[in-house]
Amino acid sequence: MAVVCESAAGWLLDELALINKWYEVGGRLGSPSPPQKGHGSKSYYRLRDEFFQLYKPYFSLQPPPPPTDSCAPGSDGPGNSVTWRRTGVRKKRKRSNAYNQGELDALEYHKKISSLILEGSQLLIQEGFKKGLLHSPSGAEEGKCKIVSEVCADRSNLADLCDMTKDMPCVSFPEYAVKVLDTGNTLSQDGDYLAHVTENASDYPQILHLMGEKYLLPPRSSFLLSDISCMDPLLHYKKYGIIVIDPPWENKSVKRSKRYNSLSPLEIKQLPIPDLAAPDCLVITWVTNRQKHLRFVKEELYPHWSIRSLAEWHWVKVTQSGEFVFPIDSVHKKPYEILILGRLISSDNSTARELETVLPPIPEHKVIVSVPSSLHSHKPPLSGHGALSEL
Repeated sequence: MAVVCESAAGWLLDELALINKWYEVGGRLGSPSPPQKGHGSKSYYRLRDEFFQLYKPYFSLQPPPPPTDSCAPGSDGPGNSVTWRRTGVRKKRKRSNAYNQGELDALEYHKKISSLILEGSQLLIQEGFKKGLLHSPSGAEEGKCKIVSEVCADRSNLADLCDMTKDMPCVSFPEYAVKVLDTGNTLSQDGDYLAHVTENASDYPQILHLMGEKYLLPPRSSFLLSDISCMDPLLHYKKYGIIVIDPPWENKSVKRSKRYNSLSPLEIKQLPIPDLAAPDCLVITWVTNRQKHLRFVKEELYPHWSIRSLAEWHWVKVTQSGEFVFPIDSVHKKPYEILILGRLISSDNSTARELETVLPPIPEHKVIVSVPSSLHSHKPPLSGHGALSEL
């Protein structure tokens, strides 16, 4: 089960179990596992456990050192920091203790929701220990986790995928044909996936070869590998009852790392979400902890898409040891991310009133507690068995 336990505050998820459940249906492709009793020669696919073996927080808050009369090496007295030129000459840079407006807004927001996150997570974490999902690590587990995390960081192809889709020509298909992967049908050329919907209509995963890597397409699923300017095939494919959006928000960290291309607020507003949405569509948007982005979604983006904000949930990231990945009171990094839930507003008032009486109410606040993956920016899937599937 993906949902290990639930409470009035939310759910504790085992993401690895859900992902592996998707792939434990067997199939004819890929590297076969040893034959299983009762399963014949079927193949089974599993994600490596090490991707979710995070046992220590990313960093811990340390108490400030006691003041001294002398200046320690690398410092220039209380309240000042030292930077070094390439020539080795020191340059003083005074550190300001004043917060900017964005930091003040974030602190005010944190005061409002920190107790909800602490109280909501505590019981779920305790249950996680009782059920064996959370536990203290052994030395061998910690070492294995570190090696896998370093390998993952060096082999990220996300930036390459972004560049490929951005530079490709926008191909027009009169009938917007869908490429269906039948039994044993694999696409081996990168261009085979571009500018049209690829669908796995079978009951087992299919292997895809893309940019020298192998990918598993889950059963009964489909995807469009395209730049946002070439979304016509998706618009002609189907309407969706639930749309989950993880926008590439602009921030300095992404710009420095060049992991992927970001979108400006104006470009995000231009996404054709209303055209993709069914009349009663639930829209869920991942938002960073910058209050500027949060206000943009609730005050500009959703009204622009004719979406009414319903709830604000939080994904709380913990280690296998049950600690927050960042200190809860850290100024710049928080152990949670935000989800804004909203519903498409129907233009027909009678239809809107009918939907309100049929659709289940969305709780104003829930916490989703899980161990994050070491794969970059991987979010917990909001599907599967348990309470989350009721969305």
